[in-house]
Amino acid sequence: MSNRRTLSPQQRRQRNRNEVIAAMVEAARQIMRQHGVAALNLNEIARAVGMQTPSLYEYFPNKLALYDYLFRLGIRDMRARLDAVTAPTEPTAPAWNEVERYLTAYVEWAVENPDFFKLLFERHIPGFTPSDESMAEMYAEVEAGQRQLEALLRAAHLDPGIPLQQAFDVFLILQHGITALHLANSPDLPVGQGRFTILISFVVNMMKTAWQHAEEK
Repeated sequence: MSNRRTLSPQQRRQRNRNEVIAAMVEAARQIMRQHGVAALNLNEIARAVGMQTPSLYEYFPNKLALYDYLFRLGIRDMRARLDAVTAPTEPTAPAWNEVERYLTAYVEWAVENPDFFKLLFERHIPGFTPSDESMAEMYAEVEAGQRQLEALLRAAHLDPGIPLQQAFDVFLILQHGITALHLANSPDLPVGQGRFTILISFVVNMMKTAWQHAEEK
């Protein structure tokens, strides 16, 4: 006798719906990687998943809704990657090693997912504005990052000499700048090679030295 659980008709419909959405997402991401984030075309997605274009509207009412869905997927994918490298550490100065791992993981995520990176942080799509729900997830991600930096500063007994918000903005500038420049100039090189990501350790040490100096004033 089979132990396989029998799905109800509603569960089968939901499973089938999820499978179609996953196929659409994969097709959309392939298009964005090959032709640019703004290049989504519902007709091309329909061909890729073996459907008629009007059938796609059962899943997304328009192309902008699909972009919004991809935006949220990108946030969650990034969060999962960064959560994996931000486990709690002992409250000592070596917590700066966590900053370097975090920054490296962020750039690695962007190199592996350039479509998500550009969708989230570089507004390439005319007419697309993330929904309130999507922006709420993005704000939550930013606030989580700021809390992590605040915990680091307290653990290492450092004072950046500027308000925490500005200190976090400095980190964002450095993080995004290194990532965007690497993607623009050396997208096929692994993180740690190329003109910009080779500087990750230097950038972290530069922040550490500057903020230690601020503490000594």
